[in-house]
Parts: sequence; structure tokens; C-alpha cells
Amino acid sequence: MTKKLWVTLVLLGLAGTVAPTLFAASRANDVSRIQNSAQVFREIMSAPDKSIPHNLLQSARCVAIVPNDVKFAFFLGGDYGKGLATCRTGNGWSAPVFLKVEGGSFGFQFGGSSTDIVLLFMNNQALQHLLQTKFKLGAGASVAAGPVGRSTAAATDIGMHAEILSYSRSRGIFAGVSLNGNVVKADRQSDRAMYGTDVTRQEIIDGKEPVPAAAKPLVHELAHYSNQQIHTGQ
Repeated sequence: MTKKLWVTLVLLGLAGTVAPTLFAASRANDVSRIQNSAQVFREIMSAPDKSIPHNLLQSARCVAIVPNDVKFAFFLGGDYGKGLATCRTGNGWSAPVFLKVEGGSFGFQFGGSSTDIVLLFMNNQALQHLLQTKFKLGAGASVAAGPVGRSTAAATDIGMHAEILSYSRSRGIFAGVSLNGNVVKADRQSDRAMYGTDVTRQEIIDGKEPVPAAAKPLVHELAHYSNQQIHTGQ
């Protein structure tokens, strides 16, 4: 056996050993992300008069949650976070697809904070953005700070005219926030770790993939506040 062939076989053997380990680790991270997202949504919606208006949730096509988005700033500010999104289907809320939010801003900035982000995708055009590899908030997709509080006519009017409504919670304060300039990216590695390599984001969002056990508490919360049934699979 030549040295080159021996090295090739060793590398292939290592790949066969390492890949399943990385796959399992990624799936464990996905489960943790789902659980954190469910907790964030539950806490936000249980705050009296300081939650997302129920009538907006009832109208939303999809909901994205990015728990503990990490913001750092020192002259050059930046944001990075991993989250998920679930969408309405004919049978309730779909299994989640995974995503990342990235952004940055120049300015005289110091300090840092940990922030939860919630995005409401209000129509089918907003849903199409979610299916892309990446899109920019405020450029490819119009985004507006979402209203907070009880169901109101003003909230309904905003929901009818905005593609995406954005919220943040930092240091316990929940409010609508402008996220213009941030980029939302599909996290395909996490999708594959959770559902396998043969499942597309379109199929997941369309409800053709059963909701994973870890995501059922989240879709239960969404169903409760949006008065929708839960999709548990075919």
C-alpha cells in the first residue's frame, strides 16, 4: 500500500467517525435553540399589556424568534444570533426552520447586551423572503417596528401595511425596534441536522415534516395565542 493511499484511507476513516459526532452536536444545539425560543415567546406573551398584540399573531404568516441575540460594540458595533421560524399551514403551525441574523453598525459605541428578537412575517411576500438563502431587512424586505400591547385598530392597520414587524427584548424591556440593515440567513446545517439532508425548507414550512418533540411546546404556545391548531405530522 502506498503512503498516499494509506493517508487517504485514514482521512476517510476519520471523516466517518467525526461527521456523526458533529451531526449529533448540531442537533443538540438545535434542540436547545428551540427550547430557548419557546421560553422567550412564553415570557413575552405572559407579560400583561407588554406583549405582541394577539390580533397581529392571528394575522401573521410566520413567526421568527432569535433568543439571546449577542450584541457587541466597541467603535464598530455588530449583532449575531441564531434562531428559528415557524409558519402557518392548513393544520396549524409548522415544524421550525433555522436561521441566523447578522448585522452591524458604525458609531461611537461601548458596552454590550444580550437581546431577544421576534419577527412577524405578515404576508406571503414576507414568507418568500424566508425561503431565500438570505435577505436584508429594510432593503429586500420592508420591516417596521411592531406595536406592543392589547389588540388595537392601530396594530391591525400596521399589520396590513408591513411585510415584517420586528421586536426586541433587552434587560426585561420589550418593544418594537427597527432592524433595518440586518441580514437574515437560512441555517441549512441546522435544518439538515434536525430533519436530514432530503428535506427542503419549503417542505418544512408547508407542514410536510412532523413537528419534532422538542418544538411541540413552542407550537402549543403559538397555537394558544393565535387560536390555531397544532400540526403533529402526517
